[in-house]
Amino acid sequence: MKLSTRYQVRGMFRSARGTVKAFAGRIGSNRSLRMRGRFDRIAGKVQWRIGKVQGVFGL
Repeated sequence: MKLSTRYQVRGMFRSARGTVKAFAGRIGSNRSLRMRGRFDRIAGKVQWRIGKVQGVFGL
């Protein structure tokens, strides 16, 4: 598996995990869990985008 594909898959997984955490934080009124979820979601999107750029350059 190419490095760019790994980054994309990990980014999608982290983004999904962040969405679930944020939703759980909203349901449970847990502000810190909600913020960690938002951070994971944003980090996952960035990681996915890095994978896309690496794919363009052939890594």
